[in-house]
Amino acid sequence: MGIGDFANKAKEFADQHDEQVDQGLDRAGDMANERFAGHEGQVDSVVDRAQQYTGDGDTAAPEGGDPAQEVPGGPQNEVPAGPGEVPPQQ
Repeated sequence: MGIGDFANKAKEFADQHDEQVDQGLDRAGDMANERFAGHEGQVDSVVDRAQQYTGDGDTAAPEGGDPAQEVPGGPQNEVPAGPGEVPPQQ
């Protein structure tokens, strides 16, 4: 089984068990909020975004919203290339 097969099976699972996946994401968010006190808004934003990407008939997606329209956290900073690596081209 290759990584593509694994990803497809994970997507199938998320589509079939959307409500359970969303509940798991909520629990993970609660744990992250405990660990990273003071960053609850950021954690909740990430959990909400993740819930928008799970399942066919998503239980947490906002109405009329397309999750691909905006990037959470704004523009991403460039990561410098390590030794022997080529920096990403834009």
